[in-house]
Amino acid sequence: MAGESDKVAGKVKEKVGAVTGDEQLEGEGKGQHAHGKVAGAIDDVKDKAAGVAEGIKSAVTGGGSKQSDQR
Repeated sequence: MAGESDKVAGKVKEKVGAVTGDEQLEGEGKGQHAHGKVAGAIDDVKDKAAGVAEGIKSAVTGGGSKQSDQR
């Protein structure tokens, strides 16, 4: 769950900045929130890639699926 803490902290900063009129804090919050979203998306891609790699490895090594040799 990488990025979750950045998303939450960023949202808090963004809201506090908006309420207090601190545009710099609000901007920092938006940036931190966006960073958290990107980090989470990268982790999702890594997880999916690992799953695909395992599937390929299993297919190549014969991990559970039988291939018939019909010609």
